[in-house]
Amino acid sequence: MSVFNLRLFLFIFLISLNNQFALAHPEVDSELTEMVVTGHHSNAIGSLDAASGGIIYQEAIEDKILLRPAEVLEMVPGFVAAQHSGDGKANQYFLRGFNLDHGTDFATYLDGMPINMPTHAHGQGYTDLNFLIPELVESLEYRKGPYYAENGDFSSAGSARISLKNSLIDNFSELTLGSNNYQRLISAYSNQLKNGANLLLAGEFMTNDGPWLYGEGLRKFNGLIRYSQQIDNDRFSITAMSYTNSWNATDQIPKSLIDNGLINRYGSMDPSDGGHTNRSSLSGNWRRSLSDGYFDASLYLIRYQLQLYSNFTYFLNNPINGDQFKQDDDRNVFGGQIKRVWLGEAMGFNTSNELGVQFRQDRIHVGLSNTQNRNTLNTIRDDQVLQSNVSLYGENVIKWLPWFRTNLGGRWDQYYFDVTSDISQNSGTNHVGLFSPKLSFIFGPFAKTEFFLNWGQGFHTNDARGTVMSVDPSNLTNKVEPVPGIVKTTGYELGIRTELIPKLKSTLSLWTLAVDSELIFLGNAGITEASRASHRQGIEWTNRYEPSDWLSLQADISLSKARYAHDDAAGNFIPGSVEKVGMFSVTLREGLWSGGMQWRYVGSMPLTEDGSIYSSPSSLINGRIKYQINRQTDLKLDVFNLLNRQMDDIAYYYQYKVSPSALPSDGLVIHPSEPRTFRVSLSYKF
Repeated sequence: MSVFNLRLFLFIFLISLNNQFALAHPEVDSELTEMVVTGHHSNAIGSLDAASGGIIYQEAIEDKILLRPAEVLEMVPGFVAAQHSGDGKANQYFLRGFNLDHGTDFATYLDGMPINMPTHAHGQGYTDLNFLIPELVESLEYRKGPYYAENGDFSSAGSARISLKNSLIDNFSELTLGSNNYQRLISAYSNQLKNGANLLLAGEFMTNDGPWLYGEGLRKFNGLIRYSQQIDNDRFSITAMSYTNSWNATDQIPKSLIDNGLINRYGSMDPSDGGHTNRSSLSGNWRRSLSDGYFDASLYLIRYQLQLYSNFTYFLNNPINGDQFKQDDDRNVFGGQIKRVWLGEAMGFNTSNELGVQFRQDRIHVGLSNTQNRNTLNTIRDDQVLQSNVSLYGENVIKWLPWFRTNLGGRWDQYYFDVTSDISQNSGTNHVGLFSPKLSFIFGPFAKTEFFLNWGQGFHTNDARGTVMSVDPSNLTNKVEPVPGIVKTTGYELGIRTELIPKLKSTLSLWTLAVDSELIFLGNAGITEASRASHRQGIEWTNRYEPSDWLSLQADISLSKARYAHDDAAGNFIPGSVEKVGMFSVTLREGLWSGGMQWRYVGSMPLTEDGSIYSSPSSLINGRIKYQINRQTDLKLDVFNLLNRQMDDIAYYYQYKVSPSALPSDGLVIHPSEPRTFRVSLSYKF
């Protein structure tokens, strides 16, 4: 743990214990402070331009039973956040027939700051949300499809924009103890200063061994300082965040060894796998309200590091030392956005016009090495990468009739790649640009019902190293072809949103998405592999029912079909494309008691291109019960995998070798879901 992280955490924790901290403090009778509930979701008629979008507010987020921070994204209908390794690593994500890997094709933002990492050591668009403190989330706005001009790289399947709180209703400290040496302490404190500004401070410390035969030994520290203020028509915030994490990883293991009793279900083929990461950021947001709209500006600085040790094939490539490898990522990121929104009339029609500029630069040192027990054997490749982009986007909304409006938009993205490799043949520069048009038609409301027709083009970038490569770094005699810097996508959607039944919000979406080429950078080999064009289609049905203040229900169903676009002897199935996802939750509140239950079903998915091998489906139930001891103290019990079912969190099918003397074999490898797990939390408000 860095000295900065330690000092930040101790500072925040100590001041949170003292509500007489020497800052101006409004005299408020704590017995009269009330919480104003604005509802769980904002999917109201007339507020969105597609049936598949929505906004989720803090009360619903607080009701979500979270095993890991990134599961906040599972509040997006049809979204799945799994894990195939240690909990310090980014989750594995699935949505709309995509195995999103660790973030490709789903863009995530925190207060306007992008989380996805391009040209990442472990995977393009790597999205690690372990630095997120869920208790500080104010809202989550999700969108699906390439129909939104403001969204650029990695957003073809969808996006999530997470907003943090500026202040707390109650300061609090919470201690959680759970199965497998799980311990978590969080403390958060906010205060209103003399000038009307708000200061928010938070610190988190967590340890966990998990159910694994070789304990995870996870140690996580998080700290946050946020200053926000409104002066007349100006509103701004400045946020500093710091996070560090270290862990041992239990990666996927051969299912055949488990079935034959040769390895524990929660065992490991290489106990030295694991990693260390840290992330610090400074970001600022400013909005000025104007008579005809508003002006927004944001800036961010990010310092990020990762050392990740993995062994997925055991002894296949190196029978003597094993196949463990290390991926290094060390980067500085600078970027921001400026946008202007005009609200008014044109020729008698209500209009909204938005024009924005986005920019980002990543200075990256990224490396790949062969290792044994975390000791470096040799370097496969070592690269310095400068990746820059500037984007211009615009959007025009016109309400032509009381029951009809259009949204016409587009964006231009320009990228520049500069790679300096230790292999001279793989050094070079490249630049690429792309225009992505968008168009939406919205009809209604008719009897509290709206209809949507959306079309748009989007993209994701490829790893900058792959755009200038000419030789395989593991075998310099093998020539390789460089890949395009940008892969275009095209999507269509037909949707309906209705509130015809009182207190029930329902949406139905039919969608399709074509990807020009599923180009993938193989982080464990250091090369880029081009696959074929693909096509996905599906249907989503979401329902949110809140019949009373004490009961809320949610039910979502997502069905999808993903195939390569052209016939091939290998087959047209896309490995890892989940075909069925179902979610149901119920939340109850009655007096001093509250609780809920959440069910998630993930259907089987093809693991090979010929469709001959499928994973097993999983059905997971989590539960919670909470009791308010007094106004200041709450006691909460969370139970994960309530029925204690043996399931796979994720599965793959590939070739491996289990020992130096064994023969190579193709087989199923799995990472199990955690067994029934208990966590008890005691929170105190002050």
